[in-house]
This record gives sequence, structure tokens and C-alpha cells, in this order.
Amino acid sequence: MHDAPPLGQAVCGDCLEVLSAWPEQLADLVYLDPPFNTGRTHRGRAASGAAYPDSWPSIGAYLEFLRPRMEAVYRVLKPRGSILLHCDWRTCHHLRLLLDELFGPRNFVNHLIWSYGLGGSSPRRFARKHDDILFYAKAEDYFFDPPRVPATSNRMKGKLKKASDLIEIPAINNMAAERVGYPTQKPLALLTLLLTACCPPGGVVIDPFCGSGTTLVAALRSRRSFVGIDRSPEAVAICRSRLGVVAVAG
Repeated sequence: MHDAPPLGQAVCGDCLEVLSAWPEQLADLVYLDPPFNTGRTHRGRAASGAAYPDSWPSIGAYLEFLRPRMEAVYRVLKPRGSILLHCDWRTCHHLRLLLDELFGPRNFVNHLIWSYGLGGSSPRRFARKHDDILFYAKAEDYFFDPPRVPATSNRMKGKLKKASDLIEIPAINNMAAERVGYPTQKPLALLTLLLTACCPPGGVVIDPFCGSGTTLVAALRSRRSFVGIDRSPEAVAICRSRLGVVAVAG
């Protein structure tokens, strides 16, 4: 018998084991930001010392790690549920094929580009200043509420327009108030836009690699139910601290 998930919490553990212990068809949306296979260990700037290794000996080994976890994600999605898989240039093409296998190519919805602006440049290539977010649905009648963003044309100045598949939200700078010192922390504005677009009000969001907990904070503020999973005790402690601050603030 599968146990019900502890909604409104961050759980410490390997997401494969945790998700496998939960019933099927729980989540309206799964957002996951797994390690990118960068070949290094990411270390944060917080006193907690939060860090995680991000290296596999080959792309095959990386996909062997991720495939069963993606299968577990598929199992816990509701029939109208969808997935947002955050990745970058290193593995995006491989993960697109993996999602085609699991969801079927007809259930591909969007290849989103998050243009974050910050970062260095190189004399040997165009500057890499974006991540990829792959949006797949489990069925054709998935939930979607088109987000609206400020228009940039003179004709529509001061008005809103439907967002495109190019999302221009700055990365968190070193002085930002929301920064918690966790490596690869994503901005709250990005997760808020994604969650409100792809998860119905009151729906359930699962983040299997929740890291610093930005997904959970965005869900709490937008009145979605949620549960996060991370195998790092330091990450889970940061999540719980952030959630406590938001809950106290109301």
C-alpha cells in the first residue's frame, strides 16, 4: 500500500525512492531542476555549506540516473498533468528524446527558453545566457492559463500581452534579497510564472529536486499545494526555513 505524500513540506530523500512510495496520479504539475551534469561540484555561499556533486562519467550514465526518476514522475502525474524539465545545452537534446519516449512526441507542448542575462562571455563562442525548460503534457486536455507579461512595442505600451516561449527574467544577482546562498538557486519570478501557467489554482505541484525551495515558495504564495524532495539535508533545511518565513508573513 502506498502512503499519501506530506503536502506542504520538503522531504529529505532520493526522489526515486520517495516517489515510488506514493500513490499514482497525485500531481497536476511536476517541475524539476535536476543536476545538469556540469562536471563539477556546486557549492553555495550560505553558512549551511549546502553543496551537491554534478558529474557523471558519461551521458549514458547520466541518463541511466535520470530515466527511472522520470518514469516515477510520470506515474505520479494526474491524467491532465504536465511536466516542466529544466536543463541546459549539455543534455537538452538527450532529455527531449527521453521525454518523447515517456510522454509521446504528440504530447510535447513547448521548448521554453529562459534568458537570464547574467554571466560571462567567451572569445571562442557566443555567450551562453539561457537555460531550456521542456514542457510536456500527459494528455491533450492539460491545464494551461497563458501568463501575461508587459508588452514592449510602442503600439501596446503600458499593456500586457501573452507570454511567448522566450522568458526574459534576470537571474538572481549576488545582492538580491531573495538569495539564500544555495548554488543554482532560481528566481522566484520565474517559478511563479511557470506554476501559475501550468498548475490549476489549488492544484498539487511536486518538485523532485527542490534544492533551495523556490518552487515550494512560489506554490505557497500562489495557493497551490506542494511537496518538495531533495536528498541533501542542508537543502531541505533551507526549504523549511524559507517556507516558515512565508507562512509567518501570511
